[in-house]
Amino acid sequence: MNKSGKKVMQDFYTLWNFPNCCGAMDGKHIVIRCPSKSGSEFYNYSKDYSVILLAIVDANYKFMYIVVGTNGRVNDALVFSKSTFNEVLQTNALNLPKGVFVGDDAFPLRKNHNEALQYEKAVDYKREDIQLQIVKSTPCF
Repeated sequence: MNKSGKKVMQDFYTLWNFPNCCGAMDGKHIVIRCPSKSGSEFYNYSKDYSVILLAIVDANYKFMYIVVGTNGRVNDALVFSKSTFNEVLQTNALNLPKGVFVGDDAFPLRKNHNEALQYEKAVDYKREDIQLQIVKSTPCF
């Protein structure tokens, strides 16, 4: 594991009392003007036109990965499933050590072929209003 991966995991443990966490992921709709001739492609569930920003952050809220621009009609899980980050995780191309990513229930729980653990329970962090679900047992940076 490289130094940055160890630091990310250590920071999640130190700051959030969450062992073996490689990052937190979520998507955000960014409201835009309706692109010409786009029809309902960018029209989302909240009746706005948007593009989606999907990000993975470390324990200090610093971006580690970001993808932006997918039309607002789709959900976070679909954006993630089509991302280059997901491809790298699926193939274990970086030969990364075991760990988990956390996110909300928009992301599917799944087990990688080389992982021993899969978590399914929701975890409350220090702030009561933040509830994250471990969504992936996967290698981390």
